[in-house]
Amino acid sequence: MIRIGTRKSKLALWQAYKVQAELKALGQASELVLIESEGDKVLDTPLPLMGGKGVFTKALDDALVAGEIDIAVHSHKDIPTDLPEGIELCTVMERANPFDVLVVRKNTGFLNEEDYAGLIATSSNRRKSQWLDRYEKHSTCDIRGNVQTRIKKLRESNWDGAIFAAAGLQRLELDHEIAMVLDWMVPAPAQGAVAVVCREGDTATADICSGLHHEETALCTRIERDYLNRLNGGCSAPIGAYAKVEEGILKLHTIVMDPDAEIKIEVKLEKDVMLAHNLGVEAAEYALERGAKDIIDKLPKEKRLH
Repeated sequence: MIRIGTRKSKLALWQAYKVQAELKALGQASELVLIESEGDKVLDTPLPLMGGKGVFTKALDDALVAGEIDIAVHSHKDIPTDLPEGIELCTVMERANPFDVLVVRKNTGFLNEEDYAGLIATSSNRRKSQWLDRYEKHSTCDIRGNVQTRIKKLRESNWDGAIFAAAGLQRLELDHEIAMVLDWMVPAPAQGAVAVVCREGDTATADICSGLHHEETALCTRIERDYLNRLNGGCSAPIGAYAKVEEGILKLHTIVMDPDAEIKIEVKLEKDVMLAHNLGVEAAEYALERGAKDIIDKLPKEKRLH
């Protein structure tokens, strides 16, 4: 019996049930263990001030190391690029839609008004900077909470729209809320993918979970996370990276911006998929040569989780 650790939100449970169903298809019994994270408890503080996205994973990591669960299921983009000691990534599942989407309070007509000062809700510096780069007269405001809470906040606000990950809305069968797919916005590294972590050295569990692994997604998300890691960017950094494979060619699109969209460093690279394993680091080096470190060094330092 594999004990699957998961947060309690509807989206986290969807991911855990997905893993459970796929394990069942392999003939493996499992049970869910519900764990509350710091990120689920505190909803009035911006993520960077709490410790970045590690606030969603630390409680599960602690339970894993303590032997209370055998695996933990995460949105891959929420996992710090440097995994905690004693934990290893054992499975990356096939990626869903990687892009961001816009949910609107009324309609998208405001986007066509050249002088309109739109107000868009997002707590992500990456989304904020790319939005302001495209819509210079707009401004943004913070929003926290799970998907349903954020949609409710939008409905009750004076905001024009809010930005979400497409995969989250689709997994919760909220596709009807999507007013526009923002395919011009470079996603967060590993956005749209579900990852499973286990205890380091637990080869039996890792072997079982390998049946859920999707090699192309794992390669693309690793390259994206290599870019993030080389830039030493925490989750609050306005960094986007998206890799995809087309006809044997791996194509990588990355971006790093200051939150106010005054500086933008965009890199596009492509290489034969068999030779592309270091492409994320190459893109990061290119960005660093053009001043990416200055952008990241000026960001408020994220609180460290211990």
